[in-house]
Amino acid sequence: MFGRKRLEIPTPDEALPGRSETMPVPDRHTVLGTTLTPPFPDGAETAILALGCFWGAERLFWQLDGVHSTAVGYVGGHTPNPTYEEVCSGLTGHTEAVLVAFDPERISYEEILKTFWEGHDPTQGMRQGNDIGTQYRSGVYWATDDQKAVAERSSRAFQSVLDAAGLEPITTEIAAAGPFYYAEPYHQQYLDKNPNGYCGLGSTGLSCPVGIASAD
Repeated sequence: MFGRKRLEIPTPDEALPGRSETMPVPDRHTVLGTTLTPPFPDGAETAILALGCFWGAERLFWQLDGVHSTAVGYVGGHTPNPTYEEVCSGLTGHTEAVLVAFDPERISYEEILKTFWEGHDPTQGMRQGNDIGTQYRSGVYWATDDQKAVAERSSRAFQSVLDAAGLEPITTEIAAAGPFYYAEPYHQQYLDKNPNGYCGLGSTGLSCPVGIASAD
């Protein structure tokens, strides 16, 4: 069951049943020293983003000034409280994602999205580079109507850059954020614990225009 690469998202009836028990979450972020779970500080906002293998993706965001905390997990599918092996089977519908808690007074959601677009290739469908499967699809999972509008505008802005470079259309899923299921503790801040660990991210090498995204 876990050996094949599924390239289409299962229906709810096809998805694995999951479980009611939640995953244990470490008390503190190994880099930032903050909690990985809410409540976050007053005024903090969150973003949920999927851009391939979540080990390297999480590192992109914890390095940003204004980010309070990050955590990795699973989103966008049907199976409650899945395991990593279940997500990799393609039978949960989830993708690997990063939860980013940030201070909007120091870094905007649009700037978070700039790192997202520039940090991977959003044109590859159910893959990132050599990582193939539904769990590697690109996604922006918005929490508010404002986030949805900014995500859609930033996608159009970056698509213009990709078009000018002769690249393919963006395949990123932009959808309402459903439940975010925390991944196993060993996945959290993985590349801080394993500095020479695998990072499969590869970008287009193009810059996403901040400011243009809110201008149309």
